[in-house]
Amino acid sequence: MGAVLGWRVWNGPGDQPPMEFWNQRFQRPDGGVVATADLRAGPWVLNFWATWCAPCVRELPEIDRFANDFQPKGWQALALAIDSPDAVRAFLGKLALRLPVAIGGQEGLEWLRVLGNSQAALPFTVVFMAGGRIRFRKLGQTSYAELAKVAESI
Repeated sequence: MGAVLGWRVWNGPGDQPPMEFWNQRFQRPDGGVVATADLRAGPWVLNFWATWCAPCVRELPEIDRFANDFQPKGWQALALAIDSPDAVRAFLGKLALRLPVAIGGQEGLEWLRVLGNSQAALPFTVVFMAGGRIRFRKLGQTSYAELAKVAESI
């Protein structure tokens, strides 16, 4: 993953992540994988979170609701946990989410930085337009209303 650090970070709306980002495959806590390439075609939300992060836990139901409500409009979402698989599985046993969840681990932490979060703080949300260009990013807790406003502007 060290090669990723050589890429420039996100600079503004319309910036494109490095091509290596679209080759990433993240393990799902329940088995299987999520490939970023499968999300690139349409608009989508990528949320970096952790089970121990209180603002992350508060925003997940909002992101889940957004993903469910906007899925008929072509939107997808991915909650990428910067956490251990065991912690994520235990968490999901208490809070059922409909949106896909994957384990980012240390690799996810590096992508968080590449996408513009030099502090590597959580939560961090990135909204991609169809084709993979970045439209919006936010360090800190987001909400359904905020994501809906971004989605409607695309």
